[in-house]
Amino acid sequence: MDLFRAAVLGIVQGLSEFLPISSSGHLILVPALFRWPDQGLAFDVGLHGGTLAALLAYFWRDWYVMFRAAGQDALAGRVRPRRWSEPTRLLAYLALGSVPAAVTGLLLQGTIEANLRQPWLVAILLAVVATIMLAADRATRARRDLPDVTTRDAVLVGVAQAFALFPGVSRSGATISMALFRNFTRDASARFAFLLGTPAFVGALILEAPDLANASGRYEEVVVGFASSMLVGFAVIYALLRFLRTRTLMTFVVYRYAVAVVTLAIGAARVA
Repeated sequence: MDLFRAAVLGIVQGLSEFLPISSSGHLILVPALFRWPDQGLAFDVGLHGGTLAALLAYFWRDWYVMFRAAGQDALAGRVRPRRWSEPTRLLAYLALGSVPAAVTGLLLQGTIEANLRQPWLVAILLAVVATIMLAADRATRARRDLPDVTTRDAVLVGVAQAFALFPGVSRSGATISMALFRNFTRDASARFAFLLGTPAFVGALILEAPDLANASGRYEEVVVGFASSMLVGFAVIYALLRFLRTRTLMTFVVYRYAVAVVTLAIGAARVA
């Protein structure tokens, strides 16, 4: 793989990881469209590292405030959750919401990687989740904010995140949709989705790190993929949060349907 292809895939990762359009799905569809060989797990580690860096760079103040508050509550002997400060409660809810994806990843990640990476299946899941996003966008009352998160919210959004392991679902698409069903504002839904996704990225990167040993001479490609996914990812987080303050998810719903139709049409044409 040359550096140009590495940069293209990094840009695809940065765009599709945070927009509700499925990064894993696009990293399958784009190489399939251009008939590029599989980029390999070592390169994927670099891409995931880039998007994790983007998340940490954008939300570092949020994490600092949450961990500082948790430390202060611990030092003050505030053991009961009802006595915790608001940032400490949010940190606890993020930890709770991370459990479903962690368990699902440990149990099913290998099976999913081996059996569910076909473009036609990605296309179907793109369309299915587009329908769910449309329903959530229409159903939400959009009146709750992050301070209103409850245990039930954390569990339900966490379960939605677990489904993002399936290529074509989209981590942000699944979690934002569930938060909308729980009547959070679109902006708050996206912020909660991004914060909840950070521990999942850290865990996935730890599990995938040994694959970097297989890079063998391809470290320049990994660095290019890392840098491009980080820079594009940071810009996309900023843009999406601003976008959702005044707009709906309809743009992404239409895009997902269009990509699904085009993918199935190209697949059918190649078979014919």
